[in-house]
Amino acid sequence: MSQTFLPPKWLEQLFDPYAVLGISVTADERQILKRYHTLAKLLHPDRHTASHNPDQELATAIFSHLINPAYEQLKHTQKRFSTIATLRLEAKCWKQKQTTSSQSLLAQELMEMSALEAEFFYEEAIASYAKAQYKSIRQFYQVTQQISILNLLYLGLHKHDLVLPQEPNPIILEMQVKPVELALCEKTNVKPVLKNYAQRHYQRGIQYVRLANWALAVQELRDAIKLEPNNSDYHALLGLVHLQQKFPGMARVYIRQALKLNPQHSLALKYAPKLKIKPGENANPQSMAKAMSIAALLSWFSEGKRSQVKC
Repeated sequence: MSQTFLPPKWLEQLFDPYAVLGISVTADERQILKRYHTLAKLLHPDRHTASHNPDQELATAIFSHLINPAYEQLKHTQKRFSTIATLRLEAKCWKQKQTTSSQSLLAQELMEMSALEAEFFYEEAIASYAKAQYKSIRQFYQVTQQISILNLLYLGLHKHDLVLPQEPNPIILEMQVKPVELALCEKTNVKPVLKNYAQRHYQRGIQYVRLANWALAVQELRDAIKLEPNNSDYHALLGLVHLQQKFPGMARVYIRQALKLNPQHSLALKYAPKLKIKPGENANPQSMAKAMSIAALLSWFSEGKRSQVKC
């Protein structure tokens, strides 16, 4: 089938392969592959042939000339970094063209958010668009355009503490090291580099929140709090996760603790009114201990149920 079957403006969407696949610019290799498999099942010619779908030819053209090239571009690490760099430049140019009066409500809302809030908002918006993107083949172009605009907004308003894929350091293939001899009495000022395991748990928790996997997010954030109990970010995010799980009592405990550690924490302040937390209201240490024990019990129960299902 010729590419001319698709309107030229549709083919221009390949400029943003993330938008074509319906994923965020923060997607990793696993998420990209998972989305590609989902679209392959949805748009594969065999499926439409069996169901005698009148949009078979259009679905085949989209899969062959848009989905496949987009996936080929994003499945390679270096190509992904190149794509992000290109989209960043486009975002800067696009942002300069926008006047204050013509800025969308979405852009204004993102600008007013904290880094963590903007991250969640962006991921949720992309997920929402992705669900609708290929429900109607003939509306694919309009939805993909909206995803592309959202990607440009995100990159244009991007703050350095938001999560974006980072280009790996180049590998040094050859390196000659000369041995250095030290006398036993000599002392050095070199200290071992400590790995921040709490941050690792926290970052994994963020990834699970994006996937709406609340149980695993709770587990990672609890482990982070055990290692760094005075980090307000960990408490605030865990409070939000419990709120998503419909556990307002536990959410209240962690949001209170986050505000106790940092009274200006933006995420905690946002959800404090919803949880009826008054300004200056501190967490009770006994409530914290109780919440941790309940969380451990719930975690054990959910793991037990999963193991029973596997059997």
